[in-house]
Amino acid sequence: MAALSISCGESAAYSQLFILRFLDRTIDNIKHNAAQMCANIFCRESSITDPNAIASCSLLTSNDWFSNNKEHDDEGNPQVVFNVLDAMLKGSLERLKSMREGISSVKVGLAGCAVNVSCTGHVSVIRDLCLAGKLGAALWLRRKMVQKGSVPDVFTHNYLLNGLCKTGDLEQADWLIREMLEVGPSPNCATYNTFIKGHCLLNNVDKALYLFSTMTDSGVRPNRVTLNILVHALCKKGLLADARKLLGELLDGNGKADSDLITSTILMDGCVKNGDMVQALGYWEAMSKNNIPVDVIAYNVLIHGSCLSQDMKLAYHYSCDMLKKGLLPDVFTYNTLMSGLCKAGKFYEACYIHDVMLKMGVAPDHISYKMVIQGLCTQGDVFRASEQLHSMLKKSMVPDLHVWNLMIDGFARCGDPASAFIIRKQMFSCGVLPNVFTYNAMIHAHIKTGNIVDAYSLKTDMLFHGLSPDVVTYNLLIGAACNAGQIHVAVHLYYEMLRGGCEPDIITYTQLIRSYCMRNNMKVAEELFAKLLSSGLMVDHVPFQILIKKYCSMRECDVAFNLYQKWLTRKL
Repeated sequence: MAALSISCGESAAYSQLFILRFLDRTIDNIKHNAAQMCANIFCRESSITDPNAIASCSLLTSNDWFSNNKEHDDEGNPQVVFNVLDAMLKGSLERLKSMREGISSVKVGLAGCAVNVSCTGHVSVIRDLCLAGKLGAALWLRRKMVQKGSVPDVFTHNYLLNGLCKTGDLEQADWLIREMLEVGPSPNCATYNTFIKGHCLLNNVDKALYLFSTMTDSGVRPNRVTLNILVHALCKKGLLADARKLLGELLDGNGKADSDLITSTILMDGCVKNGDMVQALGYWEAMSKNNIPVDVIAYNVLIHGSCLSQDMKLAYHYSCDMLKKGLLPDVFTYNTLMSGLCKAGKFYEACYIHDVMLKMGVAPDHISYKMVIQGLCTQGDVFRASEQLHSMLKKSMVPDLHVWNLMIDGFARCGDPASAFIIRKQMFSCGVLPNVFTYNAMIHAHIKTGNIVDAYSLKTDMLFHGLSPDVVTYNLLIGAACNAGQIHVAVHLYYEMLRGGCEPDIITYTQLIRSYCMRNNMKVAEELFAKLLSSGLMVDHVPFQILIKKYCSMRECDVAFNLYQKWLTRKL
């Protein structure tokens, strides 16, 4: 359209240039003809018989007659010359007037064409802005068009409404629909479907149902898309019976409420999420009886339901049935199978599915790699998990923080802090910032290798990066200090966590009680045990067992028996 407007502008410019050149040539011809006529008349009136004089008269040009030359005697010019000139100038002026009116009409036509081109261009710009997410500029341009008396069509308004609903700005969307009802254009079924879906995305199903009830009042009839949106929203809230009732009422109870592929898939998914696999299989059989062609999404719903019910044989059955019907599994199919296998503890089978996925030409996504890495780290196979991590990085896929923490924690549990530091360095290079869990895993790695000094320095590094140590951090450090015989450091850390607002848990008290019992300081151990009992924490048998064992070794059996009785009472 921009090219059309440019071409119109160039055509107008060329037309005006052509007219100006034509006028210039016309005036020159008028001057030349007038000069020739006046010369002929002058020669006849003066009865010039000299051939040389006749020749000189015939050689007079328009420049001679219309110049300021004073050599010619004005008294010798007859009246007829002026009459001829008056007639010629009058005719020329009339022709110039008609040509000017013609030029004005051409300009008016070009201006109307430019207005139409401009309106079409504005509409196209509004749609492009909506697709780019620049709704503020799009609404501003629409307002300017309305102020100039040009209202965009309903298709353009649907673009605006869709963008507002995606961003969750339903108040602005409601204002836009009211503007359409007042100013125009009238909303259509797609307009209402978009607005209803926006409310469903925000879990405002009641408002969506109200809009659905007002569609007929506005002269708009709902279609299958409207029903599917509402049925999906009701199924997400677990209102499967209400969804079936809505379909039955709107389709006149003709028994074909689930005859549509999308509707049947939505109902199956609702049954699967409610744990009713039998009803889901009933919808599947109904689709087969009605000869409704199924797609990959319907199979994915059944496979997901089979995995949730921990029936992996049924999940494999539907996966093979997909291939028999010529439907290739997608990334969601493989991720569902791997998730079911990981939940069942079959991590190596999940890795096998991951390999099959690569051989079938389906590119794994972040979820696929995350499940495989988590399964391998759980099994203790950190090096194979590291290979999967490098495979992600080669494909320019940056793992999230959880994956990095899994790898760091895996190497920490294996007692390999060097590899854990390499992983953390790679994490920093990818622009992923660590959290408290990352530092706790690194501290655990240092403590496991006996490097307590570096573990303390990591706590300082946490504070430098604006992260506050949690109870796990202090428990790791207090446990390391107690095991190293540095009871004063452990006590210092205990009071530090109290000053920082971090409440000790049963692990904190148990480690300190054990440490004081090992040093025969039973008074402090009893004080800590009393704090533990009055803290409101769930106390297990470990603190009781430590104290009972210590008093038995000190041959204070009465005290040990009293602690045993207290433990039985609390247990009951």
